[in-house]
Amino acid sequence: MCGIVGYIGKRDVAPLLLEGLARLEYRGYDSAGMVITSPKAAGLKMVKAKGRVRDLEAKVPKRFTGTTGIAHTRWATHGAPSDINSHPHLDPENKVAVVHNGIVDNAQELRAKLEADGVVFASETDTEVITHLVARSQAETLEEKVREALKVIEGTYGIAVMHADFNDRIVVARNGSPVILGIGEKEMLVASDVAALIAHTRQVVTLNDGEMATLKADDFRTYTVSGASTTATPETVEWEAASYDMGGHDTYMHKEICEQPDAVDRVLRGRIDDRFSTVHLGGLNLDAREARTIRRIKILGCGTSYHAGLIGAGLIESMARIPADAEPASEFRYRNPVVDPDTLYIAVSQSGETYDVLAAVQELKRKGARVLGVVNVVGSAIAREADGGVYVHAGPEVCVVSTKCFTNTVTAFALLALHLGRIRDLSVTDGKRIIEGLRKLPSQIEEILKTEEQIKEIAAEYAGAQSMMFIGRVRGYPVALEASLKLKEISYIHAEAYPASELKHGPLALIEPALPTIAIVPDDDLLEKNRAALEEIKARSGRILAVAHQPQAKADHTIVVPKNEDELDPILMGIPLQLLAYHTALAMGRDIDKPRNLAKSVTVE
Repeated sequence: MCGIVGYIGKRDVAPLLLEGLARLEYRGYDSAGMVITSPKAAGLKMVKAKGRVRDLEAKVPKRFTGTTGIAHTRWATHGAPSDINSHPHLDPENKVAVVHNGIVDNAQELRAKLEADGVVFASETDTEVITHLVARSQAETLEEKVREALKVIEGTYGIAVMHADFNDRIVVARNGSPVILGIGEKEMLVASDVAALIAHTRQVVTLNDGEMATLKADDFRTYTVSGASTTATPETVEWEAASYDMGGHDTYMHKEICEQPDAVDRVLRGRIDDRFSTVHLGGLNLDAREARTIRRIKILGCGTSYHAGLIGAGLIESMARIPADAEPASEFRYRNPVVDPDTLYIAVSQSGETYDVLAAVQELKRKGARVLGVVNVVGSAIAREADGGVYVHAGPEVCVVSTKCFTNTVTAFALLALHLGRIRDLSVTDGKRIIEGLRKLPSQIEEILKTEEQIKEIAAEYAGAQSMMFIGRVRGYPVALEASLKLKEISYIHAEAYPASELKHGPLALIEPALPTIAIVPDDDLLEKNRAALEEIKARSGRILAVAHQPQAKADHTIVVPKNEDELDPILMGIPLQLLAYHTALAMGRDIDKPRNLAKSVTVE
């Protein structure tokens, strides 16, 4: 969850680390800190601060110079946000510094053993255990000291370690939490996300689980935790530094909402095959004969990715006629699931590093399942673990809450559903119909974005609500779930989503003027049934905001969206609800890009 950045070279390191932390702050922002040194320095110098990166920057002394350093911005797991609990963590002799993403599962057991040996802990964190283990090691090299510590640690980690006696290097390691090396000219960088690297280099190496690296100013080497050498081939990052700028918008969320027409165009580009009314998805590694043997599809994701998976399952069932469902990845592997050889599993993650999803993939692979990935980040852990997959090409997403990546993920599922459908029973005529609908999406999203002022006015009326209800049927229900989540994440208004048909089975008891209902009402074969739900709400004096293809008589407000094919309408109906959440939160003065208690990439369980 947290952000790591490190550098070794000839440049003044503190400004570089602060810049990297600012780019990583969406991964954690309750505290931050850094440690620096240089080849001629007598030891390590550290500064830490509770709060944002700007609070850390304000505490940096004027003469805080060096050419090697590691830094961290935190999302708390162990210990409340404080100066003491922030990273890096040093040993009592100020020789060893550690920054860490992840969780040490056996931290309490190790802490008890160390305290029995006389070690005094300064913080409440699990990370400090690693620091003491490295400091107490009698091994002769820093690499061996770190390896010894990692052999007794259980859990997940992405770590960077410095030692005053080995100030010509940084040692890093990965197990379940991303670690990416940046290769420069006589300088090396490390980070938990490419966002901190691409201002300085686009040549990167992504460590695998169980892999370590030693960084020096002029070279690096990779090896396993057991010490065996590994081969690392640098890759070129496709994104540029400008992709992480706000581009004239007040927030990253607003920028990313507005980028959706271009983002959807990217996920479609080069993939449509008009000759056969299908699409090319070369990364699936699944030929037509294999595709016809699939008897069921299970989609796994968390949060927004899970909601995208619910829509994806519906698309696959309707177009390919393969039974499909979605399930939270965080629950899947703990219920000892039956892994069927005729089932295709699809793992969904915007970062490609979501720990719950990655762990489910690894369990499935261990049991011999075929797994595809639907991810945004090229070369991410899930992309490497999966047998094949689809990149969604949304571009970097910096705001903690996902908007354009959600939209592109659902669009990618539409492509996959069309591909599988045309292999099976979907007609040429229906294939052409879906392709025409897909091509309309970017311009229709542009049309929706032009209604922002109207949505802003509506949001101002609903911003005072203590709670909201979201409803939809069949295709509309996952849209309601995602819209409810968006509102909760950034406005902190309590929100619930229900299938509209379930209102009469309990939730109608909540309806009153103070509880607005946001209803997804597409022009499809369930239109009249959705209108009946609006009648039920209005009869109980409930306020209604409808998202629909035409004005709804029973609604107090209607946001009208353009009509596409029935299968693709959920993609469009989610866009105005992103804007509704955004402007509701803005009216309430929330920190939209960095909502409380949340972080962007969830790499802990």
